[in-house]
Amino acid sequence: MVAAVDLKRRLVAEGIGTAMLLATVVGSGIMGERLSGGNVAIALLANTIATGAGLVALILTFGPVSGAHFNPAVTLADAFQGGLRWREVPLYVLVQVVGAFAGVAIAHVMFQEPTFSVSQHARAGPAQLVSEFIATFGLLSVIWGCSMRRASVVPFAVGSYITAAYWFTASTSFANPAVTLARSATNTFAGIRPVDAPAFIVVQLLGAFAATFVFRWLVPALPAVASRVVDRNGDVE
Repeated sequence: MVAAVDLKRRLVAEGIGTAMLLATVVGSGIMGERLSGGNVAIALLANTIATGAGLVALILTFGPVSGAHFNPAVTLADAFQGGLRWREVPLYVLVQVVGAFAGVAIAHVMFQEPTFSVSQHARAGPAQLVSEFIATFGLLSVIWGCSMRRASVVPFAVGSYITAAYWFTASTSFANPAVTLARSATNTFAGIRPVDAPAFIVVQLLGAFAATFVFRWLVPALPAVASRVVDRNGDVE
């Protein structure tokens, strides 16, 4: 156990990590679309590989500081289990959302796109919403399940799961309210229409809490596991 990481440093880590995640998601989507010659499968494959690999690297980098949530659904679920103080939750969510939009802007600048652009990419309907519920349910299941046994494998498990979920869900697995909001501001391969975002966010939160309740029943000691995601005292193991 090392000295506690103060809240300011944890928030900066969350913001930077989320920004880099969105830069990865949006930037690789743009690059994939430009180089694929109209082949959507190739563009999605490029987007998937970059996102999965980026997640592993970013969680390993920022996890020891902030827990590397990069995701309001994860933050809320962790607070519900006692792994994060509730008074810190709004600040975590705020920096995640701000960081996500910053990441979109960074990707756009790198690829000479407008800083922000309203997405026209329709992602609506029951199939999309069921996909997002399953994607987020699976993400939290992976986090809780792996944290029970060996927290050090969580970065690799999360990256692997998101890589798979890009392909087995119809929505390509957003599984993150901050990501969803920010991707409504990019009219590129990774975008989602703003009108479709609220429903995505609702089912993502439902999926996150469903997984948390299921694992709390499966593993009654789950609240103790939450401390391996973010220690309730801000300590890093």
